[in-house]
Amino acid sequence: MPDAKEGTAKRAPAQSKPGDKPGGRKPKPKPKTGSKRQSMLNTQKLAPFKYDMNEVLSASAMDPAKASSFLATIIAKGSRTSTREAKEFAKTFLESGDLTKEEFDRIGRLMDKYSKYR
Repeated sequence: MPDAKEGTAKRAPAQSKPGDKPGGRKPKPKPKTGSKRQSMLNTQKLAPFKYDMNEVLSASAMDPAKASSFLATIIAKGSRTSTREAKEFAKTFLESGDLTKEEFDRIGRLMDKYSKYR
């Protein structure tokens, strides 16, 4: 019998797969920290949204320079944060008298029409 010490048996090298890290350790799975889905403007339908919004804003009593800035902010808030934030922004214009209740309602319906949950 060959001379063998206890606990020093040689092991065969482990088969490594392509893409494995040296040392044979697999990365720990990261826990998902997903945020709650919320309604946002669909960025693929921005052109028709702008067209419809320009129709509403051109019929309103709002100054055209102010309307352009208003539309840009609505699009930015609606596509980056949520349509709820954009509606709250539009509500400030309703309270200041730049928009009527009907125009505010039409803008809200347009945001709902051109939004999706992300």
